[in-house]
Amino acid sequence: MSALLQLHPADWLDLFTHYLSLSLMAVGGAISTAPDMHRYLVDQQRWMTEPQFNASITLAQAAPGPNVLFVALMGWQVGLNSGSLSNALLGMAITMTGMLLPSATLTYVASRWGHNNRDLRSVRAFKQGMAPVVVGLILATGWLMSSAHGQLAIDWPLWMVTAVTALVVWKTRVHLLWLLAAGGILGWFGWV
Repeated sequence: MSALLQLHPADWLDLFTHYLSLSLMAVGGAISTAPDMHRYLVDQQRWMTEPQFNASITLAQAAPGPNVLFVALMGWQVGLNSGSLSNALLGMAITMTGMLLPSATLTYVASRWGHNNRDLRSVRAFKQGMAPVVVGLILATGWLMSSAHGQLAIDWPLWMVTAVTALVVWKTRVHLLWLLAAGGILGWFGWV
């Protein structure tokens, strides 16, 4: 970012309410809302750059622990782009609270109700119907991340590795850490 962001209290409130609404759409986890986060933070508000957005997701996915940490990294980055460590901490708190509060509350209430009514046909149908929605949201996130730099034709080896990895995960019981290590080795040598 060339110039520091000027964030006003209304901007912080807008960021909070946006993440509140995203929280309730995070059916496949917070990562499934990454395309809308990108639209809002990078395209619409211009509070983050494309590389900062991708780095936030990549770093959180590579770190041990819950992958929802990328939400905190995005808030942190928005605050840092406004030129203050205290704003970075505020951004992190706002995005994480906005993302976790509604979904945690809804999950608690819905899971108790679903458990008490698990034998109802409608509950079973809902669970089965949500699977394709979650898969679609995850695929949209993968597409956004892989096409971010606009070189899809050049990146065919990366697409090939992705397809082979998906097939290996689907058809075998190979531990994911081995696949991550293989991907790291391929990247280290510049093959993907």
